[in-house]
This record gives sequence, structure tokens and C-alpha cells, in this order.
Amino acid sequence: MKELPKEFLKRMQEMLPGEYEDFLQSYEAPRPNGLRVNTGKISCEEFEKIAPFPIQRIPWTKNGYFYPAGEHPARHPYYRAGLYYLQEPSAMAPAAHLPIVPGERVLDLCAAPGGKATELGVKLAGEGLLVANDISTSRARALLRNLELFGIGNVLVTSETPARLAKVFPEYFHKILLDAPCSGEGMFRKDLEAVKAWYPERPKDCAAVQKELLRLAVSMLRPGGLLLYSTCTFAPSENEGIIAAALREFSELALIELPASPGFAKGVPAWGDKNPAMEKCVRLWPHRLAGEGHFMALLKKQWQSAKEEAVGKSRPARPIDGRLEEFFKGCQKSFSIDRIESKGGKVWLLPSGLPKVSGLHILRGGLYLGELKKDRFEPAQPLAMALSAGEYPVTVRFSPRDERLPRYFHGEELPLLEEESQGKKGWALVCAGDFPVGWGKIVRQTLKNKYPAGWRQS
Repeated sequence: MKELPKEFLKRMQEMLPGEYEDFLQSYEAPRPNGLRVNTGKISCEEFEKIAPFPIQRIPWTKNGYFYPAGEHPARHPYYRAGLYYLQEPSAMAPAAHLPIVPGERVLDLCAAPGGKATELGVKLAGEGLLVANDISTSRARALLRNLELFGIGNVLVTSETPARLAKVFPEYFHKILLDAPCSGEGMFRKDLEAVKAWYPERPKDCAAVQKELLRLAVSMLRPGGLLLYSTCTFAPSENEGIIAAALREFSELALIELPASPGFAKGVPAWGDKNPAMEKCVRLWPHRLAGEGHFMALLKKQWQSAKEEAVGKSRPARPIDGRLEEFFKGCQKSFSIDRIESKGGKVWLLPSGLPKVSGLHILRGGLYLGELKKDRFEPAQPLAMALSAGEYPVTVRFSPRDERLPRYFHGEELPLLEEESQGKKGWALVCAGDFPVGWGKIVRQTLKNKYPAGWRQS
């Protein structure tokens, strides 16, 4: 494999003496394509009935599917409706294997662009709190967009250093996902830039960062809580080596065995202090399954003394504005009045128990509902994505195959048939089939387009 670094290949030959040729051959195989269904909007069984292209279940995640090369799921209206997230198949494993209970406080420490955070948010089922963080503000904005697309509102999206978060949230989270930045060896087949960025000392350099990230994550984990550490690299120093070092440093941590799945391989004790517990880690090799490669380890913090509420109290309730009340008249989705907050005319629905924090760079706290104007309320795109088709009294449904839908996503004004507009006026929830994609305003037989410019197709 002349396009891969010689030092990398030499190490892989040493790591996989009996499987090295199979490993090399995996780089010649077509890359598998995957999507993960948003079960907060549709069940897997229902999606299988309406999927507009062939799909096949991914064994290691209940709501993951392979789709064939040549298909373009991102071009279909169902993608715009937030019914699925396009994700490399093995990258689905970490979020799938962190058990989440609705109502818990969950942290995705390095969350952008949102593949794992969206799944964690779906698992919370609208209860509890997801803190999704990325140190890069531009990447955090992409993370926020994907969470909004999925209709997830019980979030606090931050762009912070992990060290700053650790000061604000000591022993606060029930569950933490640390998908650590790494040398990216598992992406070599799909990403030439990952190959170009690799150098022999990079795994060692990444390991130093990973150790510090894991220390900070452990400090934010409540006793009894679970932390899933993952990477998309093969280097032992970034995988078993990191976990072995954490077990040495933190006596309260213990490895938890992950469920077996076809193609999963055990971690290797020889690569982690010869500690036999390393076998509880999981490696996803590209020559053993249809994925690029990943590593996972699930850790439990065993101390029993917890700091009950590590950060501030919830905000007090405020009376609801009449303009907002008028808009939601007839809406079938109920919103807790004591969780609605308005500031500068902008209105949010806060997650239940959202702590009052200060000093953090926060992109979004809760679900953005819209904006109060002089004599009215104008709904926001995230609100549309958090509703179901029958929850708003005025709806315009287009068939997913309707040629007007692509025009809607481009921001065009649309003509309506008489039966589509009859008896309807004002704000309408626009849907692709049974799934909301945004807002429009009905004026006679015309749909005034309210799809945000930042969401439109170029």
C-alpha cells in the first residue's frame, strides 16, 4: 500500500501478524455507507417501509443501516426532515453502546459535527439534559444545526475548553461520551487528508491530549456514572494505553464489558499494562466488519459519595406573553410555561432543570421557539423540527416526490392547489409526507416561504 505511511504499515504488521494481508485488502474494498434513523421521529420499522432507497441493518446498532453506493440520501426531503443522519457505520458504535436513561444529565465532550450527540439526545427522549460541546466555534455551529434538525431541544450547546467545563460541572453528569481527537488511522481509507496529517509521532502526541481529556471527563462524572471513551484510530498508545493509564490513576474506575456483536474484537492486554481487563474493551477492525475502524471502552466510576447539585438552581417561572399564547392556540404539543424564557424578543423553551451557568461560551440553551415582533410571534425553524405533523393546527403536506419541495428548500414562493389552501391562512407547518421540514405562510393560494436562508440548498 504505497499511499499509506511505511511506519504505519510496519506497526500494523506487528499488531496483526496473522491478519495483516486481510487488513491490507480491506483498503481495496468499497467503502460502506451508513445512516442512522432518528427514532425520536420515526421507528425503524416504519422507516423500513418508506425508505426511498435500499437499506440493510447494521449489526452493532439497532437503528443503523447500510445503503448502496450511488444513492444520495442527503438529497431526499426525508434528510431535510431530520429522519436520519449520515454516518460512517463503525462510528455509530460508541453512542449506541452508552446506555442512556431519559431524565439523566449527559455530556458529549467533543461532540461536533453531531453524529453521536444526536443519538444521545434521541435516547434522552426529551427528558433530562444533553450538554454538547466542541472547542471549535465553527464546528459547534454545525453541531447545533444537526441537533436542531433532529428536533432535540433539551440541550446546552457550548464551545468551550474541557478545562472550563470541568470547573463548572464537577461530578455533575450521569453519562459522558468522550470520542477523543486522535491520529485518525481508522479514516485512512475514506479520507486522504487524514493520511497526509499522519506522522510517526502523532499517536504519541495525541495520547498526551487524550489522557488530559479523560482526566477532565472523570472529574465531571458522578459516582455511579458511566463514561464511554472511543477513538477512530488503531494505535495502542491511544486506546488500551490510555485506558490502562486511567485505571492506574483513578482507583474508582472500573472497566465494564461491552455487548458482543459480529465482527467485534476484544481489546488486547499486551497493549495496556498486560491488564487482563483490557479484553473488556472493543476494537472494530475494517477487515472483520463493514466499517472503517473504531475503539471503545466503557468505564464506571464507583465511589458512592456524590455532590448532589454541582451547579446553580433552575431559573424561576415567568408569565407567558399573549402573542406567544395566541400562536400556540390549537397546538397539540404542550410546552411547560415555567420553562419558557424570553430575552431581547427571542423565545426559548429551556430543558427541565437547566442549570444557571455563567462564564461559558454558550451557543444555545434549550429549544429556540421564535421571535416576538411588535404585534405577533414568528416561529423559528428549530420549533418546526421539534413538532410532529399533527401537532400544529395548520399544515401543508407535500408528497416527498412533489417537485415543489426542492423549490421550497431553495426559498421559493410556492403555488398551492385549491384543496391545499382551502380554509387555511397564516402560519402553516410545511411537511414532506408526515414529517415537518419548516414554516410557510398561506396567503390565498400561495405559500410564502419561511425556510431560513442558512438552511437552504445552494
